[in-house]
Amino acid sequence: MGGFFDEEFKEATAMLFERLEKKEVIFVVSELLDLELIGAPPHVRDLLNKYSSEMFERIEMTDEAIELADRYISENVVGKTSLEDCRHIALATIYKVDVLASWNFKHIVNLDRIKGYNSVNLRLGYALIEIRSPKDLVYYEDN
Repeated sequence: MGGFFDEEFKEATAMLFERLEKKEVIFVVSELLDLELIGAPPHVRDLLNKYSSEMFERIEMTDEAIELADRYISENVVGKTSLEDCRHIALATIYKVDVLASWNFKHIVNLDRIKGYNSVNLRLGYALIEIRSPKDLVYYEDN
């Protein structure tokens, strides 16, 4: 959500939200996002409130997701400080979200990390998770 107001990520994030407005995509959200937004500036917190709840699919944290996230940590895909990131990925995996979009290039949108998450997923019988930056999810007009 913060990318909407960040100069570097603003254009692509706004384009992704335009796809949301056109009902081309549905955003999948959880209480993890709610918790992250608690400490965010008011304009970031209020962004989702500008849209109808019908444009979002809400998913719930499960014990299965917590265990999968812990497994990413125990298998050294990322360190313990990335637990919340792992929980986002685990939820997206378990709920079979088409694409997890993030601007977090250190712990999430990172080829080595993605290979690690997917290696764990496959060994445990889950599907591969598609992880992309919002830039990969917008349409650009040909010149």
